[in-house]
Amino acid sequence: MNTTTSNIEHVNHLMISEFSKTLEMFALNKTESQLFVTMFLNEEPMTLDEMKESLGKSKTAMSTASRTLLDYNLIERVFKKGARRDLYQAKKDLYEKFMKTYVNRWLEALDQQITSLETIRTELNQQDNREVNMSNKINEAIKFHRSLEDVFEQISKYDQ
Repeated sequence: MNTTTSNIEHVNHLMISEFSKTLEMFALNKTESQLFVTMFLNEEPMTLDEMKESLGKSKTAMSTASRTLLDYNLIERVFKKGARRDLYQAKKDLYEKFMKTYVNRWLEALDQQITSLETIRTELNQQDNREVNMSNKINEAIKFHRSLEDVFEQISKYDQ
């Protein structure tokens, strides 16, 4: 292996390591993040075997991670004439894809939390001995979640 190839591999490894740390902040696990960066850096679509070879992980781990990335709409299956195995590639518009995925996940989680907190508040209000302090705390928590929801809805509208 010559020095140029060695340098390219070193830079590639550093990119995967550092970029994947950022992607982990988007609630992807380490394997999913590393796989996405690997696919993002690779010009050609990849098979599960190529992913496995590139990251040194099991084929099962690559299959699971690629399914998650597909679910989040960050990668896509592609067709290549003559290919017998499934091929995957990272989608373009990196910022847009991650922000939409991240914002939508936040909005879904916030909606669930608000619903749960409102249910707790309703149960508390139905009790004979109303606990005013607890009711105030629940209202404050709901207000907090609604504020977050407003922010993420504004971000969502901006991206459209």
